[in-house]
Amino acid sequence: MKLSMRRISLRLRLMLVFALVALAAAVSASAIAYWLNRDAVLTRTQNAALDDFRKTLQDSTGSLPLPPTCPDLQEAADRMAATSQKYEVLLIGKVKGGGDCAAPSDRELFTLSVVPKTLVTAVNRERKVDESNPYPYHLYWQRITLDGKPYLVAGAKVIGGGPTGYLLKSLENERADLNSLGWSLGIATGLALIGSALLAQAAASTVLRPVQRLGDAARRLGEGKLDTRLQVSGTDELADLSRTFNRTAESLQKRVEDLSSREAASRRFVADMSHELRTPLTAITAVTEVLEDEADSLDPMIAPVVQLVVSETRRLNDLVENLMEVTRFDAGTARLVLDDVDIADQITACIDARAWLDAVELDAERGIMAQLDPRRLDVILANLIGNALKHGGSPVRVSVRQTEDSLVIAVRDHGPGIPEDVLPHVFDRFYKASASRPRSEGSGLGLSIALENAHIHGGEITAMNSPEGGAVFTLTLPRDASGLEEGDGTPSSGSGAAGEGGTS
Repeated sequence: MKLSMRRISLRLRLMLVFALVALAAAVSASAIAYWLNRDAVLTRTQNAALDDFRKTLQDSTGSLPLPPTCPDLQEAADRMAATSQKYEVLLIGKVKGGGDCAAPSDRELFTLSVVPKTLVTAVNRERKVDESNPYPYHLYWQRITLDGKPYLVAGAKVIGGGPTGYLLKSLENERADLNSLGWSLGIATGLALIGSALLAQAAASTVLRPVQRLGDAARRLGEGKLDTRLQVSGTDELADLSRTFNRTAESLQKRVEDLSSREAASRRFVADMSHELRTPLTAITAVTEVLEDEADSLDPMIAPVVQLVVSETRRLNDLVENLMEVTRFDAGTARLVLDDVDIADQITACIDARAWLDAVELDAERGIMAQLDPRRLDVILANLIGNALKHGGSPVRVSVRQTEDSLVIAVRDHGPGIPEDVLPHVFDRFYKASASRPRSEGSGLGLSIALENAHIHGGEITAMNSPEGGAVFTLTLPRDASGLEEGDGTPSSGSGAAGEGGTS
Protein backbone atom coordinates (compact mmCIF):
# COMPACT_ATOMS: atom_id res chain seq x y z
CA MET A 1 0.00 0.00 0.00
CA LYS A 2 2.85 2.35 0.87
CA LEU A 3 4.53 1.67 -2.46
CA SER A 4 1.26 2.22 -4.32
CA MET A 5 0.80 5.60 -2.64
CA ARG A 6 4.30 6.63 -3.72
CA ARG A 7 3.38 5.95 -7.33
CA ILE A 8 0.43 8.40 -7.16
CA SER A 9 1.17 11.98 -8.14
CA LEU A 10 1.55 14.57 -5.40
CA ARG A 11 -1.48 16.51 -6.67
CA LEU A 12 -3.69 13.43 -6.50
CA ARG A 13 -2.34 12.51 -3.08
CA LEU A 14 -3.06 16.02 -1.77
CA MET A 15 -6.59 15.91 -3.15
CA LEU A 16 -7.07 12.43 -1.72
CA VAL A 17 -5.92 13.52 1.73
CA PHE A 18 -8.23 16.57 1.63
CA ALA A 19 -11.11 14.37 0.52
CA LEU A 20 -10.47 11.76 3.21
CA VAL A 21 -10.22 14.38 5.96
CA ALA A 22 -13.37 16.12 4.74
CA LEU A 23 -15.18 12.80 4.37
CA ALA A 24 -14.19 11.69 7.87
CA ALA A 25 -15.26 15.03 9.36
CA ALA A 26 -18.53 15.13 7.42
CA VAL A 27 -19.40 11.50 8.18
CA SER A 28 -18.59 11.97 11.85
CA ALA A 29 -20.66 15.15 12.09
CA SER A 30 -23.53 13.60 10.15
CA ALA A 31 -23.49 10.45 12.26
CA ILE A 32 -23.50 12.43 15.50
CA ALA A 33 -26.30 14.67 14.24
CA TYR A 34 -28.33 11.69 13.04
CA TRP A 35 -28.05 9.76 16.29
CA LEU A 36 -28.84 12.82 18.41
CA ASN A 37 -31.90 13.61 16.31
CA ARG A 38 -32.93 9.95 16.22
CA ASP A 39 -32.75 9.71 19.99
CA ALA A 40 -34.65 12.96 20.42
CA VAL A 41 -37.41 12.02 17.96
CA LEU A 42 -37.92 8.51 19.33
CA THR A 43 -37.74 9.62 22.95
CA ARG A 44 -40.28 12.39 22.40
CA THR A 45 -42.71 10.08 20.57
CA GLN A 46 -42.20 7.30 23.08
CA ASN A 47 -42.72 9.50 26.16
CA ALA A 48 -45.83 11.08 24.72
CA ALA A 49 -47.36 7.70 23.90
CA LEU A 50 -46.44 6.15 27.27
CA ASP A 51 -47.75 9.12 29.27
CA ASP A 52 -51.00 9.07 27.35
CA PHE A 53 -51.30 5.28 27.71
CA ARG A 54 -50.69 5.43 31.46
CA LYS A 55 -53.38 8.13 31.92
CA THR A 56 -55.99 6.50 29.64
CA LEU A 57 -55.39 3.07 31.18
CA GLN A 58 -56.04 4.48 34.61
CA ASP A 59 -59.10 6.48 33.53
CA SER A 60 -60.67 3.74 31.37
CA THR A 61 -60.21 0.85 33.78
CA GLY A 62 -61.13 2.86 36.86
CA SER A 63 -64.80 2.98 35.81
CA LEU A 64 -65.04 -0.72 34.97
CA PRO A 65 -67.15 -2.97 37.26
CA LEU A 66 -65.35 -5.62 39.27
CA PRO A 67 -65.15 -8.07 37.81
CA PRO A 68 -65.80 -6.64 34.30
CA THR A 69 -67.36 -8.48 31.44
CA CYS A 70 -65.54 -9.17 28.17
CA PRO A 71 -67.64 -6.52 26.34
CA ASP A 72 -66.65 -4.04 29.05
CA LEU A 73 -62.97 -4.71 28.37
CA GLN A 74 -63.53 -4.44 24.61
CA GLU A 75 -65.32 -1.09 25.01
CA ALA A 76 -62.50 0.20 27.21
CA ALA A 77 -59.87 -0.94 24.71
CA ASP A 78 -61.67 0.80 21.84
CA ARG A 79 -62.02 3.95 23.90
CA MET A 80 -58.31 3.98 24.79
CA ALA A 81 -57.28 3.46 21.15
CA ALA A 82 -59.32 6.51 20.08
CA THR A 83 -56.86 9.02 21.54
CA SER A 84 -54.73 11.42 19.53
CA GLN A 85 -51.61 9.25 19.95
CA LYS A 86 -53.03 6.67 17.51
CA TYR A 87 -51.94 3.44 19.10
CA GLU A 88 -53.63 0.06 19.39
CA VAL A 89 -54.65 -1.36 22.79
CA LEU A 90 -54.95 -4.87 24.16
CA LEU A 91 -56.65 -5.41 27.54
CA ILE A 92 -56.38 -8.77 29.28
CA GLY A 93 -58.18 -9.61 32.54
CA LYS A 94 -60.40 -11.97 34.46
CA VAL A 95 -64.11 -11.44 33.65
CA LYS A 96 -67.43 -12.18 35.38
CA GLY A 97 -68.33 -15.82 35.20
CA GLY A 98 -64.67 -16.92 35.42
CA GLY A 99 -61.98 -17.18 32.79
CA ASP A 100 -59.72 -14.66 31.03
CA CYS A 101 -60.66 -12.29 28.23
CA ALA A 102 -58.36 -10.60 25.71
CA ALA A 103 -59.89 -7.47 24.18
CA PRO A 104 -57.79 -5.94 21.34
CA SER A 105 -58.69 -2.72 19.55
CA ASP A 106 -57.46 -4.32 16.28
CA ARG A 107 -57.80 -8.09 16.23
CA GLU A 108 -55.82 -8.51 12.98
CA LEU A 109 -52.80 -6.44 14.06
CA PHE A 110 -52.52 -6.64 17.83
CA THR A 111 -52.74 -9.89 19.73
CA LEU A 112 -50.85 -11.18 22.73
CA SER A 113 -48.54 -13.17 20.44
CA VAL A 114 -47.14 -9.88 19.16
CA VAL A 115 -45.92 -8.88 22.60
CA PRO A 116 -42.43 -10.23 23.38
CA LYS A 117 -42.45 -12.84 26.11
CA THR A 118 -39.80 -10.96 28.04
CA LEU A 119 -42.06 -7.93 28.16
CA VAL A 120 -45.07 -10.03 29.27
CA THR A 121 -42.97 -11.54 32.05
CA ALA A 122 -41.76 -8.12 33.21
CA VAL A 123 -45.26 -6.62 33.20
CA ASN A 124 -46.79 -9.47 35.24
CA ARG A 125 -43.93 -9.71 37.74
CA GLU A 126 -44.91 -8.29 41.11
CA ARG A 127 -42.18 -6.31 42.81
CA LYS A 128 -41.75 -5.87 46.51
CA VAL A 129 -43.14 -2.58 47.81
CA ASP A 130 -40.73 -0.62 49.98
CA GLU A 131 -39.39 2.90 50.37
CA SER A 132 -37.54 2.75 47.04
CA ASN A 133 -40.44 1.04 45.19
CA PRO A 134 -43.92 2.30 46.10
CA TYR A 135 -45.75 0.25 43.41
CA PRO A 136 -45.83 -3.52 42.88
CA TYR A 137 -46.29 -3.22 39.12
CA HIS A 138 -44.56 -0.93 36.59
CA LEU A 139 -44.91 0.21 33.01
CA TYR A 140 -42.44 -1.50 30.63
CA TRP A 141 -41.77 -0.79 26.95
CA GLN A 142 -39.77 -2.24 24.06
CA ARG A 143 -39.19 -1.44 20.37
CA ILE A 144 -39.94 -4.26 17.95
CA THR A 145 -40.27 -4.82 14.19
CA LEU A 146 -43.36 -6.38 12.59
CA ASP A 147 -43.34 -7.16 8.88
CA GLY A 148 -40.40 -4.82 8.43
CA LYS A 149 -42.08 -1.90 10.20
CA PRO A 150 -40.98 -0.42 13.55
CA TYR A 151 -43.34 -0.38 16.51
CA LEU A 152 -43.32 0.62 20.15
CA VAL A 153 -44.94 -1.96 22.44
CA ALA A 154 -45.58 -1.30 26.14
CA GLY A 155 -47.54 -2.88 28.96
CA ALA A 156 -48.68 -2.29 32.51
CA LYS A 157 -50.88 -4.07 35.05
CA VAL A 158 -53.55 -2.06 36.81
CA ILE A 159 -52.98 -2.11 40.56
CA GLY A 160 -55.80 -3.45 42.70
CA GLY A 161 -56.90 -6.40 40.61
CA GLY A 162 -57.55 -4.56 37.36
CA PRO A 163 -56.73 -5.81 33.87
CA THR A 164 -53.35 -5.80 32.16
CA GLY A 165 -53.04 -3.34 29.27
CA TYR A 166 -50.70 -3.32 26.30
CA LEU A 167 -50.18 -0.68 23.60
CA LEU A 168 -48.77 -1.00 20.10
CA LYS A 169 -47.76 2.24 18.43
CA SER A 170 -46.37 2.48 14.90
CA LEU A 171 -43.06 4.35 14.50
CA GLU A 172 -43.33 4.44 10.70
CA ASN A 173 -43.69 8.23 10.57
CA GLU A 174 -40.68 8.68 12.80
CA ARG A 175 -38.65 6.29 10.62
CA ALA A 176 -39.67 8.23 7.51
CA ASP A 177 -38.59 11.47 9.18
CA LEU A 178 -35.27 9.93 10.20
CA ASN A 179 -34.73 8.53 6.70
CA SER A 180 -35.34 11.98 5.28
CA LEU A 181 -32.86 13.38 7.78
CA GLY A 182 -30.35 10.68 6.80
CA TRP A 183 -30.70 11.54 3.11
CA SER A 184 -30.26 15.21 3.90
CA LEU A 185 -27.13 14.51 5.91
CA GLY A 186 -25.84 12.22 3.13
CA ILE A 187 -26.35 14.94 0.55
CA ALA A 188 -24.61 17.41 2.86
CA THR A 189 -21.72 14.96 3.22
CA GLY A 190 -21.48 14.60 -0.56
CA LEU A 191 -21.50 18.37 -1.01
CA ALA A 192 -18.81 18.68 1.65
CA LEU A 193 -16.75 16.06 -0.19
CA ILE A 194 -17.12 17.91 -3.50
CA GLY A 195 -16.24 21.17 -1.78
CA SER A 196 -13.16 19.62 -0.22
CA ALA A 197 -12.11 18.27 -3.63
CA LEU A 198 -12.44 21.74 -5.15
CA LEU A 199 -10.56 23.23 -2.21
CA ALA A 200 -7.86 20.57 -2.56
CA GLN A 201 -7.60 21.32 -6.29
CA ALA A 202 -7.17 25.02 -5.56
CA ALA A 203 -4.63 24.32 -2.82
CA ALA A 204 -2.77 21.84 -5.01
CA SER A 205 -2.61 24.35 -7.85
CA THR A 206 -1.35 27.05 -5.52
CA VAL A 207 1.25 24.86 -3.86
CA LEU A 208 2.28 22.54 -6.68
CA ARG A 209 2.53 25.03 -9.53
CA PRO A 210 5.79 26.49 -8.14
CA VAL A 211 6.98 22.95 -7.36
CA GLN A 212 6.22 21.89 -10.94
CA ARG A 213 8.12 24.90 -12.29
CA LEU A 214 11.01 23.98 -10.01
CA GLY A 215 10.90 20.39 -11.28
CA ASP A 216 10.88 21.54 -14.93
CA ALA A 217 13.79 23.86 -14.24
CA ALA A 218 15.75 21.08 -12.53
CA ARG A 219 15.04 18.80 -15.51
CA ARG A 220 16.33 21.43 -17.96
CA LEU A 221 19.36 21.95 -15.75
CA GLY A 222 20.01 18.21 -15.80
CA GLU A 223 19.79 18.28 -19.61
CA GLY A 224 22.68 20.72 -19.68
CA LYS A 225 20.77 24.01 -19.99
CA LEU A 226 22.80 25.69 -17.29
CA ASP A 227 21.30 29.15 -17.93
CA THR A 228 17.94 27.96 -16.54
CA ARG A 229 16.58 30.28 -13.87
CA LEU A 230 13.29 30.66 -11.99
CA GLN A 231 11.23 33.81 -11.62
CA VAL A 232 10.91 34.50 -7.91
CA SER A 233 8.02 36.34 -6.30
CA GLY A 234 6.90 36.39 -2.69
CA THR A 235 8.64 35.65 0.58
CA ASP A 236 7.30 32.21 1.47
CA GLU A 237 9.22 28.95 1.71
CA LEU A 238 8.72 28.15 -1.98
CA ALA A 239 10.15 31.53 -2.93
CA ASP A 240 13.19 30.84 -0.73
CA LEU A 241 13.55 27.45 -2.42
CA SER A 242 13.44 29.11 -5.85
CA ARG A 243 16.12 31.61 -4.82
CA THR A 244 18.28 28.76 -3.53
CA PHE A 245 17.80 26.94 -6.85
CA ASN A 246 18.85 30.03 -8.81
CA ARG A 247 21.98 30.49 -6.69
CA THR A 248 22.83 26.81 -7.05
CA ALA A 249 22.28 26.91 -10.82
CA GLU A 250 24.46 30.00 -11.16
CA SER A 251 27.24 28.43 -9.10
CA LEU A 252 26.96 25.20 -11.07
CA GLN A 253 27.10 27.07 -14.38
CA LYS A 254 30.26 28.88 -13.35
CA ARG A 255 31.85 25.66 -12.12
CA VAL A 256 30.93 23.73 -15.27
CA GLU A 257 32.16 26.51 -17.53
CA ASP A 258 35.44 26.58 -15.63
CA LEU A 259 35.82 22.79 -15.78
CA SER A 260 34.84 22.74 -19.45
CA SER A 261 37.45 25.33 -20.32
CA ARG A 262 40.08 23.43 -18.38
CA GLU A 263 39.07 20.15 -20.00
CA ALA A 264 39.12 21.69 -23.47
CA ALA A 265 42.55 23.15 -22.79
CA SER A 266 43.75 19.77 -21.55
CA ARG A 267 42.41 18.01 -24.64
CA ARG A 268 44.01 20.58 -26.90
CA PHE A 269 47.30 20.14 -25.07
CA VAL A 270 47.23 16.34 -25.41
CA ALA A 271 46.17 16.54 -29.06
CA ASP A 272 48.80 19.15 -29.90
CA MET A 273 51.47 17.27 -27.99
CA SER A 274 50.60 13.99 -29.71
CA HIS A 275 50.53 15.67 -33.09
CA GLU A 276 53.87 17.38 -32.52
CA LEU A 277 55.44 14.15 -31.35
CA ARG A 278 54.50 12.28 -34.52
CA THR A 279 57.02 14.08 -36.72
CA PRO A 280 60.12 13.38 -34.60
CA LEU A 281 58.79 9.91 -33.84
CA THR A 282 58.59 9.17 -37.55
CA ALA A 283 62.26 10.06 -37.94
CA ILE A 284 63.27 8.17 -34.82
CA THR A 285 61.28 5.12 -35.96
CA ALA A 286 63.09 5.16 -39.31
CA VAL A 287 66.47 5.34 -37.55
CA THR A 288 65.56 2.52 -35.16
CA GLU A 289 64.49 0.34 -38.10
CA VAL A 290 67.91 0.87 -39.67
CA LEU A 291 69.62 0.09 -36.37
CA GLU A 292 67.51 -3.04 -35.99
CA ASP A 293 68.49 -4.19 -39.47
CA GLU A 294 72.16 -3.69 -38.61
CA ALA A 295 71.87 -5.28 -35.16
CA ASP A 296 73.81 -8.38 -36.23
CA SER A 297 76.84 -6.33 -37.27
CA LEU A 298 76.94 -4.17 -34.14
CA ASP A 299 79.26 -4.61 -31.19
CA PRO A 300 77.79 -7.21 -28.79
CA MET A 301 78.04 -4.62 -26.03
CA ILE A 302 75.92 -2.14 -28.01
CA ALA A 303 73.32 -4.57 -29.43
CA PRO A 304 71.21 -4.79 -26.21
CA VAL A 305 71.09 -1.01 -25.99
CA VAL A 306 69.97 -0.76 -29.60
CA GLN A 307 67.27 -3.38 -28.99
CA LEU A 308 66.05 -1.43 -25.97
CA VAL A 309 65.89 1.78 -28.01
CA VAL A 310 63.94 -0.01 -30.74
CA SER A 311 61.39 -1.50 -28.31
CA GLU A 312 60.95 1.74 -26.38
CA THR A 313 60.53 3.70 -29.62
CA ARG A 314 57.77 1.33 -30.71
CA ARG A 315 56.15 1.63 -27.29
CA LEU A 316 56.30 5.41 -27.49
CA ASN A 317 54.82 5.34 -30.98
CA ASP A 318 51.93 3.16 -29.76
CA LEU A 319 51.39 5.48 -26.81
CA VAL A 320 51.17 8.55 -29.03
CA GLU A 321 48.72 6.80 -31.35
CA ASN A 322 46.62 5.73 -28.39
CA LEU A 323 46.65 9.22 -26.90
CA MET A 324 45.43 10.67 -30.18
CA GLU A 325 42.67 8.07 -30.31
CA VAL A 326 41.63 8.84 -26.73
CA THR A 327 41.63 12.55 -27.53
CA ARG A 328 39.24 11.95 -30.43
CA PHE A 329 36.87 10.05 -28.15
CA ASP A 330 36.99 12.77 -25.51
CA ALA A 331 36.42 15.48 -28.10
CA GLY A 332 33.51 13.54 -29.63
CA THR A 333 35.09 13.49 -33.10
CA ALA A 334 35.47 9.71 -33.39
CA ARG A 335 33.13 8.41 -36.10
CA LEU A 336 32.12 5.08 -37.57
CA VAL A 337 32.89 3.99 -41.13
CA LEU A 338 30.50 1.08 -41.58
CA ASP A 339 30.85 -1.89 -43.87
CA ASP A 340 29.42 -5.42 -44.12
CA VAL A 341 31.76 -7.62 -42.09
CA ASP A 342 32.02 -11.40 -41.92
CA ILE A 343 32.83 -11.81 -38.23
CA ALA A 344 34.75 -15.08 -38.59
CA ASP A 345 36.88 -13.66 -41.42
CA GLN A 346 37.51 -10.48 -39.43
CA ILE A 347 38.71 -12.39 -36.35
CA THR A 348 40.87 -14.68 -38.49
CA ALA A 349 42.46 -11.69 -40.22
CA CYS A 350 43.16 -10.03 -36.86
CA ILE A 351 44.82 -13.18 -35.49
CA ASP A 352 46.77 -13.86 -38.68
CA ALA A 353 48.09 -10.28 -38.96
CA ARG A 354 49.63 -10.58 -35.52
CA ALA A 355 50.92 -14.16 -35.91
CA TRP A 356 48.71 -15.53 -33.13
CA LEU A 357 47.37 -18.52 -35.05
CA ASP A 358 49.18 -21.09 -32.90
CA ALA A 359 48.02 -19.56 -29.62
CA VAL A 360 44.35 -18.78 -30.36
CA GLU A 361 41.43 -21.16 -30.87
CA LEU A 362 38.51 -19.79 -32.88
CA ASP A 363 34.96 -21.07 -32.50
CA ALA A 364 32.94 -19.11 -35.05
CA GLU A 365 30.71 -20.08 -37.94
CA ARG A 366 31.41 -18.41 -41.23
CA GLY A 367 28.68 -16.36 -42.75
CA ILE A 368 27.74 -14.39 -39.62
CA MET A 369 27.43 -10.90 -41.13
CA ALA A 370 27.22 -7.59 -39.32
CA GLN A 371 27.35 -3.97 -40.39
CA LEU A 372 30.19 -2.53 -38.32
CA ASP A 373 33.35 -0.47 -38.60
CA PRO A 374 35.97 -3.15 -39.51
CA ARG A 375 38.96 -1.05 -38.41
CA ARG A 376 37.50 -0.35 -34.97
CA LEU A 377 36.41 -3.98 -34.60
CA ASP A 378 40.01 -4.99 -35.37
CA VAL A 379 41.23 -2.63 -32.64
CA ILE A 380 38.83 -4.17 -30.13
CA LEU A 381 39.79 -7.74 -31.02
CA ALA A 382 43.51 -7.00 -31.03
CA ASN A 383 43.37 -5.48 -27.57
CA LEU A 384 41.21 -8.23 -26.05
CA ILE A 385 43.11 -11.17 -27.58
CA GLY A 386 46.51 -9.55 -27.04
CA ASN A 387 45.68 -8.78 -23.43
CA ALA A 388 44.61 -12.41 -22.89
CA LEU A 389 47.83 -13.74 -24.45
CA LYS A 390 50.04 -11.37 -22.52
CA HIS A 391 48.53 -11.61 -19.05
CA GLY A 392 46.49 -14.83 -19.16
CA GLY A 393 47.43 -18.26 -20.32
CA SER A 394 47.33 -20.15 -23.60
CA PRO A 395 45.36 -21.31 -25.31
CA VAL A 396 43.10 -18.27 -25.74
CA ARG A 397 39.68 -19.24 -27.01
CA VAL A 398 37.55 -16.84 -29.07
CA SER A 399 33.91 -17.87 -29.51
CA VAL A 400 31.14 -16.13 -31.41
CA ARG A 401 27.40 -16.53 -31.02
CA GLN A 402 24.56 -14.45 -32.42
CA THR A 403 21.09 -13.44 -31.35
CA GLU A 404 18.29 -11.87 -33.32
CA ASP A 405 19.81 -8.37 -33.34
CA SER A 406 23.25 -8.66 -31.73
CA LEU A 407 26.39 -10.74 -31.69
CA VAL A 408 28.47 -11.79 -28.71
CA ILE A 409 32.23 -12.41 -28.91
CA ALA A 410 33.83 -14.03 -25.85
CA VAL A 411 37.61 -14.05 -25.35
CA ARG A 412 38.70 -16.51 -22.66
CA ASP A 413 42.19 -17.31 -21.45
CA HIS A 414 43.45 -20.09 -19.18
CA GLY A 415 45.42 -17.97 -16.75
CA PRO A 416 44.96 -17.35 -13.01
CA GLY A 417 42.08 -14.94 -13.57
CA ILE A 418 41.62 -11.33 -12.54
CA PRO A 419 41.85 -10.41 -8.84
CA GLU A 420 38.52 -9.23 -7.43
CA ASP A 421 39.95 -5.83 -6.48
CA VAL A 422 41.19 -5.34 -10.05
CA LEU A 423 37.98 -6.28 -11.91
CA PRO A 424 36.26 -2.89 -11.44
CA HIS A 425 39.31 -1.08 -12.88
CA VAL A 426 40.37 -3.17 -15.88
CA PHE A 427 38.94 -0.62 -18.33
CA ASP A 428 40.34 2.44 -16.52
CA ARG A 429 42.89 4.49 -18.40
CA PHE A 430 46.54 3.92 -17.45
CA TYR A 431 45.46 1.37 -14.83
CA LYS A 432 47.97 -1.42 -14.22
CA ALA A 433 47.15 -4.18 -11.81
CA SER A 434 50.73 -4.75 -10.68
CA ALA A 435 52.87 -1.95 -9.35
CA SER A 436 55.94 -4.14 -9.90
CA ARG A 437 55.81 -3.61 -13.70
CA PRO A 438 55.13 0.11 -14.17
CA ARG A 439 57.23 0.09 -17.34
CA SER A 440 55.60 -2.87 -19.03
CA GLU A 441 55.17 -2.82 -22.81
CA GLY A 442 51.55 -1.72 -22.67
CA SER A 443 50.39 1.86 -22.34
CA GLY A 444 47.51 1.16 -20.00
CA LEU A 445 45.09 2.49 -22.66
CA GLY A 446 44.35 -0.59 -24.75
CA LEU A 447 41.28 -1.90 -22.93
CA SER A 448 39.86 1.58 -22.41
CA ILE A 449 40.18 2.24 -26.17
CA ALA A 450 38.54 -1.11 -26.89
CA LEU A 451 35.65 -0.16 -24.60
CA GLU A 452 35.26 3.24 -26.27
CA ASN A 453 35.18 1.57 -29.69
CA ALA A 454 32.49 -0.80 -28.43
CA HIS A 455 30.47 2.11 -27.05
CA ILE A 456 30.64 4.04 -30.31
CA HIS A 457 29.04 0.99 -31.96
CA GLY A 458 26.33 0.95 -29.30
CA GLY A 459 27.87 -2.13 -27.67
CA GLU A 460 29.54 -3.10 -24.42
CA ILE A 461 32.49 -5.07 -23.03
CA THR A 462 32.38 -6.88 -19.70
CA ALA A 463 35.08 -8.70 -17.76
CA MET A 464 34.68 -11.57 -15.36
CA ASN A 465 36.38 -14.70 -14.10
CA SER A 466 35.29 -18.04 -15.51
CA PRO A 467 34.18 -20.68 -12.96
CA GLU A 468 36.47 -23.09 -14.82
CA GLY A 469 39.46 -20.78 -14.44
CA GLY A 470 40.84 -17.88 -16.41
CA ALA A 471 39.34 -14.54 -17.36
CA VAL A 472 36.55 -13.93 -19.87
CA PHE A 473 36.07 -10.68 -21.76
CA THR A 474 32.67 -10.52 -23.47
CA LEU A 475 32.07 -8.11 -26.35
CA THR A 476 28.45 -7.44 -27.28
CA LEU A 477 27.76 -5.49 -30.49
CA PRO A 478 24.64 -4.78 -32.53
CA ARG A 479 24.50 -6.66 -35.82
CA ASP A 480 23.55 -3.43 -37.55
CA ALA A 481 25.11 -0.19 -36.30
CA SER A 482 23.66 1.87 -39.17
CA GLY A 483 21.11 3.35 -36.78
CA LEU A 484 23.96 5.26 -35.15
CA GLU A 485 25.27 8.48 -36.62
CA GLU A 486 27.91 7.74 -39.25
CA GLY A 487 30.95 9.92 -39.18
CA ASP A 488 31.98 12.61 -41.57
CA GLY A 489 35.13 13.59 -39.75
CA THR A 490 38.70 12.55 -40.22
CA PRO A 491 39.06 8.79 -39.84
CA SER A 492 40.82 7.92 -36.64
CA SER A 493 43.39 5.18 -36.27
CA GLY A 494 43.99 3.19 -33.12
CA SER A 495 46.82 1.00 -32.16
CA GLY A 496 46.53 -2.54 -33.37
CA ALA A 497 48.66 -3.83 -30.54
CA ALA A 498 47.18 -5.29 -27.45
CA GLY A 499 46.97 -2.73 -24.69
CA GLU A 500 47.45 -3.15 -21.00
CA GLY A 501 44.30 -1.72 -19.53
CA GLY A 502 43.98 -4.65 -17.16
CA THR A 503 45.58 -7.87 -16.09
CA SER A 504 43.93 -11.23 -16.56
